[in-house]
Amino acid sequence: MKLYDTQSRQLKDVDVTQEQIRMYCCGPTVYRDAHVGNLRTFLLSDLIARVVQLNGSNPHLIQNITDVGHMSEDFVNDDKMLSQAKLEKIDPFEIARKYEARFHTDLAALNIKPAAAYPRASESIEMMLDLIGRLIDAEFAYVGSDSSVYFSAEKFPTYGAISGNKLDSLKPGHRYEYAEDGAKRFHADWALWKAAGDRTEMVWDSPWGKGFPGWHIECSAMSLKLLNGHVDIHVGGIDLRFPHHENERAQSNALINEEAVDLWVHGEHLLFEGKKMSKSSGNVVLLNDVIARGFDPLAIRLCFLENKYRSQMDLTWNSIEAANETLKRWRLKLAQWSTDDSIEIDPEIELAFNTDLDTARAIIRLREIEKSTHDNKAPVFRYADQVLGLDLERPAVERVLTPAMQLLLDERSAARSEKRWADSDRLRLELEKLGLEIKDTPEGQSWS
Repeated sequence: MKLYDTQSRQLKDVDVTQEQIRMYCCGPTVYRDAHVGNLRTFLLSDLIARVVQLNGSNPHLIQNITDVGHMSEDFVNDDKMLSQAKLEKIDPFEIARKYEARFHTDLAALNIKPAAAYPRASESIEMMLDLIGRLIDAEFAYVGSDSSVYFSAEKFPTYGAISGNKLDSLKPGHRYEYAEDGAKRFHADWALWKAAGDRTEMVWDSPWGKGFPGWHIECSAMSLKLLNGHVDIHVGGIDLRFPHHENERAQSNALINEEAVDLWVHGEHLLFEGKKMSKSSGNVVLLNDVIARGFDPLAIRLCFLENKYRSQMDLTWNSIEAANETLKRWRLKLAQWSTDDSIEIDPEIELAFNTDLDTARAIIRLREIEKSTHDNKAPVFRYADQVLGLDLERPAVERVLTPAMQLLLDERSAARSEKRWADSDRLRLELEKLGLEIKDTPEGQSWS
């Protein structure tokens, strides 16, 4: 099994002869629903874990839950958790639990297997304080003039190995690091522990006074503590490569005096209908939006699988609809082909999975087998679905057109031929409420 390592810029072997592969995936900051772009990253860790398992090893995945706010070092002006709590007029921890629960619902809908643990930042403060104290003792961190604790970036000579960013080229005040009015010794140092100042919510006691953890420290603390000091595969979105993973690597390596992570795996950005998803563009798509349109949420999973995880992909409603139709067809065919529950390894699909998780190639191979005269189609599809996770053996749901539905369809057809458009629209709504999808074509009305 080989995966592309961002740090070395090359494919590296994953030693699946080990009994266990230790994995860490940066989880969500639970101040809002995860959109489908976020979910693509969480699917990546699931796919890696499934291929590890296919090779006979046991994946042990830890995924953190950031429930203490701060998605950047600008703690004063950009605390997402507190801002959302103020907007919804409820306690910030209620916000965290609400969106954490919805996150797990989305993962289940996408058939993403649960991690071994989902440690919450708010419940891991002691773990972080211990790591910060040890970094101070090792002289990799210091207490600034504002009583916050900072990591001394200049003390870590290989900073930039993941992202290619060098300390001497980072400009003071770049958008990830809040200007500290001289509290830091060097402009690229970052906060491990931030003094509370006037803040009264989501603050904890520490040896350096009341405050809250910095953005990067939780992942170092959790991965080292919960994975026994070493991570075989570290997963995250490409947007976390810098500064989050760069800073996490510095913290972890400084503490153990060796590389804490063997492989850094990053998933690429997702566009939606040609644009980056953002509130300002009005194109943020949630999994619930997909379900509300009548699509199987696993259609989203199939869309992702048809693209390489390291390639930027452009998701569209048309591609989701096409994937939804493919799922229905494959489930129906698998039921027709199947005579038993056997599994047959296809060498080409096995190679695709083990060569940097090339699910796109595996899907192409399945389409070839579907159209071929292959003798054992169902066993091969069953084998592939161990990784693809498309629930292909789910029984196809056959909907029967009732006499009442047929009557409404006939009435609507008549209304359209008589150009009674208001009646046509009213009847369409009635039919849609009954679960039918109506399409009008030059040849007339069609339904599904």
